Amino acid sequence: MDLPVGPGAAGPSNVPAFLTKLWTLVSDPDTDALICWSPSGNSFHVFDQGQFAKEVLPKYFKHNNMASFVRQLNMYGFRKVVHIEQGGLVKPERDDTEFQHPCFLRGQEQLLENIKRKVTSVSTLKSEDMKTRQDSVTKLLTDVQLMKGRQESMDSRLLAMKHENEALWREVASLRQKHAQQQKVVNKLIQFLISLVQSNRILGVKRKIPLMLNDGSSAHSGPKYGRQYSLQ
Repeated sequence: MDLPVGPGAAGPSNVPAFLTKLWTLVSDPDTDALICWSPSGNSFHVFDQGQFAKEVLPKYFKHNNMASFVRQLNMYGFRKVVHIEQGGLVKPERDDTEFQHPCFLRGQEQLLENIKRKVTSVSTLKSEDMKTRQDSVTKLLTDVQLMKGRQESMDSRLLAMKHENEALWREVASLRQKHAQQQKVVNKLIQFLISLVQSNRILGVKRKIPLMLNDGSSAHSGPKYGRQYSLQ
């Protein structure tokens, strides 16, 4: 949607597009409910920033980011106006933010070409770049320290598990040794019992043989003596 630039047609050719759009926006009576000149004409007001960002900004700047709009104003030297009354800050009855620039005045569009965008010095860029790099290095070192701490914690846990594993293996080896010794004792006991049983069997047989011999001799001697006695 093509919008009229405002008084003075397209305005000076060397005026940045942001300033031209801002002038048109502030001067448009259809948007006075959300943005308009102050009564003195040396500043402008933005009412209800949320609604302004949602309904007005997309029509002029292809975005609805109020913070980006304010940042652009700051880059061109606009300042937020703070009212002081009786030594204290005045609390507005509505969401009202006022911005001011010495060359942004109602009815004096020709002054727009005097508004220049702030140029960041090389030293400032270097300083900001160094700060960014320093922040990146600091963050990297912090991440490395965190990783190192986690690695050390993991190493401790692995070492503890290794010691526990070694203790378990030693306990298993000790149990195996005890089992082998007990098995030897049991085997010796079994062998002893077997030999004892076999010895008792042999002794039993030897005892039975003399008894049988004694019984046989008694049976033969009885009749012999009987005969002798009868013959007499």
